[in-house]
Amino acid sequence: MTPYFSANLSQQSAAIETLFSQFPHPDLKENLIALGALKKVEKAGDKLAVTLTFPFPFKLGENTLKTALTAPLLALTECTAVKWHIHSAIATLKRANPMPAVKGVKNIIAVTSGKGGVGKSTIAVNLALALKAIGANVGMLDADIYGPSLPLMLGAKDQRPTSPDNKHMTPIHAQGLWVNSIGFLMAEDNAMVWRGPMASSALLQMLNETLWAQNGESLDYLVIDMPPGTGDIQLTLAQQIPVTGAIIVTTPQDVALLDAMKGVQMFEKSNVPVLGIVENMALHICSNCGHAEPIFGTGGALKMAEKYQLPILSQHALHINLREDMDAGTPTVTHRPTSAQAQAFLTLAQRVAAELYWQGSVIPDEILFTEIK
Repeated sequence: MTPYFSANLSQQSAAIETLFSQFPHPDLKENLIALGALKKVEKAGDKLAVTLTFPFPFKLGENTLKTALTAPLLALTECTAVKWHIHSAIATLKRANPMPAVKGVKNIIAVTSGKGGVGKSTIAVNLALALKAIGANVGMLDADIYGPSLPLMLGAKDQRPTSPDNKHMTPIHAQGLWVNSIGFLMAEDNAMVWRGPMASSALLQMLNETLWAQNGESLDYLVIDMPPGTGDIQLTLAQQIPVTGAIIVTTPQDVALLDAMKGVQMFEKSNVPVLGIVENMALHICSNCGHAEPIFGTGGALKMAEKYQLPILSQHALHINLREDMDAGTPTVTHRPTSAQAQAFLTLAQRVAAELYWQGSVIPDEILFTEIK
């Protein structure tokens, strides 16, 4: 009998294992048995207890799993109720380069775009908050040295990092995220007139000298909001930052797609896995009548996905609520959690976490944080 079944389930163990192995879900490229998610099935009287642990957040799939498997399990085991225990123990995954891990960080996700104005920062912030909402410990690094926007978008523009030892920075805690940005260290109206090498050096310093592990917990995901383009900072990311995977944000219009394709090519040349494409502003939703119109065109992301054999991770509509929420420092995922816009970001977050897991191999646990004495 398989070890995760209690002794009084020996006769049903093969049938139960088959039941779990046949559960379908779009975020699962292996079945629950092959994934090693099923940890324990116990029977006590007429009650059944099932424990599953996923290597990535699976919160959005929990209800589907329970709905699909509860009745068949009860029939097989002759029980009257199932108590589900579903957890995630988020894995540390293979990095794109041989650089050592950033202290306190398991996985780094770069959110980038070929050009500005496509809503990349809006996507990055709401993605990070959605990852938090589905059970991950998440941080953000604002890599846009010249135009930092995270302090405003997260409602934290008046906060400043502290230092416990005059060598490291404690990140800002905003909206449940651990965040750092050059915007916290400079006046709001001050322009950073720096050449590329200086900007890249500042990015590396913020990444490596921030105490990402707080309260004894390492970050499951650090989302880096990249500046647009394929210049010095992007090359620094690919060559000197232990990034796990990248996401390309674009709009459907041709001029954005041309630049987004350059971003894909740059990451491919640098051996950074591109998890997929996020198409922003796919539709405009009228706030008065709800009419949806593709003002930036249609089909662009699909053509790009087919050309580079990449998945379209999500498509997001342009809605006034998104703009108002970001300007007010109250991102949509937290400010309007039941809205269609927030639900789209939650779906994106689970898919990104799953794609990140499936594209790379798990690496052994590392010492991800150290105490400053």
